[in-house]
Amino acid sequence: MAGRSTRPTLEEVAARAGVGRGTVSRVVNGSPRVSEQARAAVRRAIDELGYVPNRAARSLVTRRTDTVALVVAESEQRLFAEPYFAGVIRGISGALGDTGLQLLLALARSPAEYDRLEEYLTAQHVDGVLFTSLHADDPLPARLEASGVPTVLNGRPPGLAPVSYVDVDNRAGAQEAVGHLMSLGRRRIATIAGPQDMGPGVDRLNGYRVPLAEAGLPEFVAYGDFSEASGIAAAEELLAREPAIDAIFAADDPMALGALRVLRRHGRRVPADVAVVGFDDSPAAALADPPLTTVHQSPEEMGRQMARLLVARIRGEELPEPVVILRPRLVRRESA
Repeated sequence: MAGRSTRPTLEEVAARAGVGRGTVSRVVNGSPRVSEQARAAVRRAIDELGYVPNRAARSLVTRRTDTVALVVAESEQRLFAEPYFAGVIRGISGALGDTGLQLLLALARSPAEYDRLEEYLTAQHVDGVLFTSLHADDPLPARLEASGVPTVLNGRPPGLAPVSYVDVDNRAGAQEAVGHLMSLGRRRIATIAGPQDMGPGVDRLNGYRVPLAEAGLPEFVAYGDFSEASGIAAAEELLAREPAIDAIFAADDPMALGALRVLRRHGRRVPADVAVVGFDDSPAAALADPPLTTVHQSPEEMGRQMARLLVARIRGEELPEPVVILRPRLVRRESA
């Protein structure tokens, strides 16, 4: 077929294979209702002609686009600056590798962006949607589910009841971090909490409070947004409000790294004067000065589990466990 300028058609494949057009269509779409003899003839004709199925036409028949979207409710700066998101994306991409599904990345922060994104995602452009970094007032997952688009969330935002999500046991991880600080003899333990409209922010703050309440110790709370800049501001606030704090539990590593910078600037030795524990076990934690004690979670494993759940839902499979909660663990280094 050298020199051919037009793509071979379904009809040409059928003529070459000596079968009807419908038989070719069934072979292309993977239908079992074809004899092995006819299937072999069609495949041979496809190879000989170099036929490539029209994905748009195929989607009209199967109502599948072979595309899933990952919606990140953060700015581009946060997405590319913080390694957590890269880990989640690697996990999702790896899990989708042998499924034939393509991954579409979508960023949305403003109401206008969300309106456009909702219109796109509900117009049969994707087979399913993954969400990360969601906030409590986000209506999109429920709207997509109502329109028949399966969704899986990275974490459960407060106030939402998603069909399926993957999370780490944030509360248990925070309790372990604070318990470790208490075991070191620290009694004035502060926290830099995350946003309270996000599940990890709420759960890690609650996990901080439980062991302190049981031991009758005071709370010292400042709030950040999971960024290093907010960790710097919160640590400054804590030192100004309570100079005698002897430990800080930060709800993620970037905020903990911000706290380390502030403590150094104020001449506080870590861990001699103030012990510091983060949450994530990001690559930067081991490189910090001093290396950061932190609660380990695996963003890649979260991404893999999210993709696994979404693929099962797209295929209509029964999900005995539509919610996956991963167990964190404390990684001890020099900061505490």
